[in-house]
Amino acid sequence: MSAGGKQPQPPPPQSPSPSSLFTLRGSLLTLALLTLASFTVVSLNSLRSPAAAAAAPGTLTPSFSILKMSREAAGDGDGDGGGGGGGGEELSDTYHLPEVFRLNYAAMERDFGVFIYPDGDPNTFYQTPRKLTGKYASEGYFFQNIREGRFRTDDPDRAHLFFIPISCHKMRGKGTSYENMTVIVQNYVGSLIAKYPYWNRTLGADHFFVTCHDVGVRATEGVPLLVKNSIRVVCSPSYDVGFIPHKDVALPQVLQPFALPAGGNDVENRTRLGFWAGHRNSKIRVILARVWENDTELDISNNRISRATGHLVYQKRFYRTKFCICPGGSQVNSARIADAIHYGCVPVILSNYYDLPFNDILDWRKFSVIVKESEVYNLKQILKNISDAEFLQLHENLVKVQKHFQWNSPPIKYDAFHMVMYELWLRHHVIKY
Repeated sequence: MSAGGKQPQPPPPQSPSPSSLFTLRGSLLTLALLTLASFTVVSLNSLRSPAAAAAAPGTLTPSFSILKMSREAAGDGDGDGGGGGGGGEELSDTYHLPEVFRLNYAAMERDFGVFIYPDGDPNTFYQTPRKLTGKYASEGYFFQNIREGRFRTDDPDRAHLFFIPISCHKMRGKGTSYENMTVIVQNYVGSLIAKYPYWNRTLGADHFFVTCHDVGVRATEGVPLLVKNSIRVVCSPSYDVGFIPHKDVALPQVLQPFALPAGGNDVENRTRLGFWAGHRNSKIRVILARVWENDTELDISNNRISRATGHLVYQKRFYRTKFCICPGGSQVNSARIADAIHYGCVPVILSNYYDLPFNDILDWRKFSVIVKESEVYNLKQILKNISDAEFLQLHENLVKVQKHFQWNSPPIKYDAFHMVMYELWLRHHVIKY
């Protein structure tokens, strides 16, 4: 822009001061709209194949524009913290839009409010988790963290979203049948609808529930609007069984506590090309074991490793391996993915129709290898075609995202709980009433 007509002065910056363009309220509104736009762009791009993405380099333009506009909208502020600050911390390119994530994460921490319905006996199926260990620990940690963190509000009029605190995992633990689970969920949600006015404002669109056990999805089928409208936070997010990626949230399945410390920055110890051991409880696992179990470079076992072979043998193999194969089991998801990330072994996602956790925030291709199930026959060659430099970059990026796949009590910044809350924060922007 020409500076003609102005008094002589040092060359101005390329853009005016954000504080002269936006009021605080306007900044936040603009940022919210940009969040929705960026969320939509990234979600659509994440569903495209790598070939399609490479063939259309112009798709980077919207992301760049959103990033630039978000910086302008948030600004450095007027001294009251309204710009969403975040301390200017550096974020790696493992995020689709690092700066947008930083700004919106700060806004979430500052503003997000969730109302937890107080109804239900904690000694039965409500309010409290079943346990914080095992392969369904993520559900338990969320139930606990939502009460420990900053997001809970006791004022429903200040809430952005409403949490339905019913635990299907506890039902499963008490031996409740699938049929009775459906009745229990139906009656509980019905009681909330009758007692409170909030459900009927959106027919449940600003409500969410959390379930890591796959029975939780089946148990909610008796309440059609709970499935259709409410946000489902689930560990088995498969496109082909009703998961809606722009509405629902993929909950990372993390088996905690981990048996050994986190791995990373130890590539010189990783001499084995690939590793998998587990039950053959899916078609892809049967094929994987049949094709590769006798290979000398891929360490493939067609069953779990017996504890009789030694102490923590299974976990220690993660430390010695470059790529850990993560095929889907009875569902698309697997706790093995979080295991691989924790132990510093680059995960190889071998599961179709899997909406990976935080897929619209993190660029999984920067720290994992995503392989179609039909490519299992070429698996070894695919991995061998990855150069040492490419593997080193994947490994370094993997270490950077480890914090996102760890649950803590109380929760800490950027951990699994906060990432799930960020996903919910993004989704609340599209709800109107």
